[in-house]
Amino acid sequence: MFYYEVALLKSPLNNLTFQSEEKIDIGSKVFIKLRNRKVLDEAVIIKEVEKPTFDCTNISEITNEFYDEKMLQISNFISTYYVCSIGEALSIYNPFDKNIEKISNEEKFDSKIVLSSLQQKAKEFLDEKKQALLFANTGAGKTEIYIKIIEEHLNQNRQAVLLMPEISLTPQMQKRLEKVFGKSVSIWHSKITKKKKIEILKGLQEGTIRLIAGARSALFLPYFNLGVIVVDEEHDDSYKSDSKPRLNTKDLAIYIAKKYNLQLVLGSATVSSSSFHKIPFFRLNETFHKTKKVYSFDDSQSNLSSKIIEKIEKTIKDKNQVIVFLPTRANFKYQICTTCGKSVECPFCSVSMSLHKNDLALKCHYCGYTQKIPDSCPSCNSGIIHNLRVGTAQIEEELKFHFPNNKIKRFDRDEIKTDSQLKTVLNEFNDGKIDILVGTQMLSKGHDYHNVKLAVVLGIDSVLNMNSYKSREKALSLLIQISGRSGRSGEGEVIIQTKNQEFFSHYLNESNYEEFLKSELEFRQDFYPPFLKMAKVIFSSSNGLKVKDEMEDYVKIFKDNKQIEVVGFGQSPIFKMANKYRYEILLRSNNIKALLNALHSINSPNAIIDMDTIY
Repeated sequence: MFYYEVALLKSPLNNLTFQSEEKIDIGSKVFIKLRNRKVLDEAVIIKEVEKPTFDCTNISEITNEFYDEKMLQISNFISTYYVCSIGEALSIYNPFDKNIEKISNEEKFDSKIVLSSLQQKAKEFLDEKKQALLFANTGAGKTEIYIKIIEEHLNQNRQAVLLMPEISLTPQMQKRLEKVFGKSVSIWHSKITKKKKIEILKGLQEGTIRLIAGARSALFLPYFNLGVIVVDEEHDDSYKSDSKPRLNTKDLAIYIAKKYNLQLVLGSATVSSSSFHKIPFFRLNETFHKTKKVYSFDDSQSNLSSKIIEKIEKTIKDKNQVIVFLPTRANFKYQICTTCGKSVECPFCSVSMSLHKNDLALKCHYCGYTQKIPDSCPSCNSGIIHNLRVGTAQIEEELKFHFPNNKIKRFDRDEIKTDSQLKTVLNEFNDGKIDILVGTQMLSKGHDYHNVKLAVVLGIDSVLNMNSYKSREKALSLLIQISGRSGRSGEGEVIIQTKNQEFFSHYLNESNYEEFLKSELEFRQDFYPPFLKMAKVIFSSSNGLKVKDEMEDYVKIFKDNKQIEVVGFGQSPIFKMANKYRYEILLRSNNIKALLNALHSINSPNAIIDMDTIY
């Protein structure tokens, strides 16, 4: 009889011991039967152990799927650093299949891309440093450099992965990669079908698929000879997962590349301060097209001021296109009573409901609860409800009123729900069938709009005033990314509605972004990442008193620990979510080991641990 320690996939439980009459390879996926459970559970063989003193249950079934040594090692790191079980860490991976045999694929590629002398210098720097950062202005041609680097790895029979934020999986990028790599490239993200996923996993293992371009989950596929990881738009916060394990895919890509000596290329026009501080970079500030950008500021209170309307009118008259950005979707984010001053909140979350006029409803963007629009204030039953903080749907409505003969489309998560919808809208926009595109951050994500001559930025102050140490970086980065969509070739104009003109005007020019990063790092020196590590612990339960007591108990424990600092504690900014009350503790330390030991000491099913929290 053989005895094995197994990790239960997707489970927070510690490893369990089971027995088998046959020898099983480490990393094999098996099925086990837990007591009182009618269905079998998936598990992974972690190691062989001595016969324990207690009786063991037999492993029910051995599958053909397995996790290789690298997957096990990285999952072990994820479990330690991001404070989760091995089973939770392993569950992010797609395993290998023993039934799939490798097919010899010696196909060579020729992108026919000729790099400029500065692009060539950038590529040589990235090759020499092995793990490096490409700090490239919008329109400087970083994609060409990515393709040349990937091409070299593929021509040496290695595999490559190009990571992009989910919404950046643009049809344009797909077309460019397919033009060079043909059927050897596949796109991977959450919206592809199960059948297509099985097909891609088979091709990747056989060797017929050599390059995967995709969202963060693309890093966790069965690569047998990975040579390079490219992380595009590396500054983007969507690389950080908001579900367990709360890992940061970009940071993990850096760890994997260093551990296994792979080439790593991080790229962005607005690089993150942490990457700028830690990773050698090459500054690529020439652009393919000579562009001239004019910035103007508007501090009016109205949604669309007369100045903005005039600029839009002129741009459309000149047969050019306009993009309008807002950080908020729906019609309005807040509904405030003019009598009692209270907002209309979700009954299950302590957040204001967002107004969706087309659906005749108020919706909660956190738990999905929907209700009809009330005639009067639900709190005092008499007040008139006033709408605050305008959203994309409202601006779309107002633009349609001002420009009834023009085609106006919305580009946000309420409107764009599938991959095909994304492609349709972008194709229509590029074909000139849409005059004005109104959207959220989705607008900023690496799309090339060649006829856009005007970008209107609304609501950027709400990003700048967020309760986060990263708010200045987020706001400026977002503004530069959106500005970069205007005047990709030729002249472009950007109108920014803000009360903070002094801050934005000083750093808006892309060449000044480096100066901003240096001043931001100086500001963070003794208090914030990348100089210190920060973690947030959220206690969440339908029993509010219980989690408040739990939080207070841990605050006492952490305050006695001289190697870590309790920065703050109390109710979470969103105190109630999906009918659960939430309290949190914010910790920081310059001693990673001490901070991780403190986090691993938390023993509560109500605790959610967020290492390297970004808020």
